[in-house]
Amino acid sequence: MELRFVSEKTINGISTRTNNAAEMSPNGKIPALWQSFDESISVDYKGGERVYGAYYNYESDHNGMFTVLAGFDGQSYPSNIDIEQITIPEGKYLVFTHKGEMPQIAIDAWTEVWEYFSNENCEHQRLFSTDFEYYPNGNEIEVHIAVQ
Repeated sequence: MELRFVSEKTINGISTRTNNAAEMSPNGKIPALWQSFDESISVDYKGGERVYGAYYNYESDHNGMFTVLAGFDGQSYPSNIDIEQITIPEGKYLVFTHKGEMPQIAIDAWTEVWEYFSNENCEHQRLFSTDFEYYPNGNEIEVHIAVQ
């Protein structure tokens, strides 16, 4: 993991509201959200577009409700889809990077996030403002967690 300063970034996508308890059960909404995104939005990877997952509108901490947006940094999408646009704010983010096969790398990255922040002696304090996943390619994930 490494600490990075990230510039503001606007992404477009589709979202749902959920919480971690629901996502740890068979009733999680995030897999269906990503499936819907993959089926309805064509990302121009060769043209430089990249995929993001944003986590924001935190009700409280890791126990509360939050919004998840499956999105990308492109501007072209079907008109019959209700697209939401959000801006990832600039700031300091602790970045957890994993390479390998999806979805295992996402699971591994978030496991590392939970383990790091559950340690009472961790160096950084999580803000619970806006966090995001960035997918540089099909077998790599960078989970960015906003910190003070």
